[in-house]
Amino acid sequence: MVIGFSIALIVFSVLLMMLVLMHKGKGGGLSDMFGGGMQSSVGGSSVAERNLDRITIVIALLWFACIVVLGILMKLGS
Repeated sequence: MVIGFSIALIVFSVLLMMLVLMHKGKGGGLSDMFGGGMQSSVGGSSVAERNLDRITIVIALLWFACIVVLGILMKLGS
């Protein structure tokens, strides 16, 4: 069971990194390094940005839940 949650945590971590990097940059910062400072025709829609925000929040909550469950399982296992 611990291995399953560990694998899920790795998958959610990678997804969360990719989703955060996909967000449109709001100004100077690290997002400009990855093309966030340039205007692109792909990510200009506000509906797409809101959906990306929602998906990011759901993945972040699942990531947090995996960490909590893993902590509980590790504590009960030892």
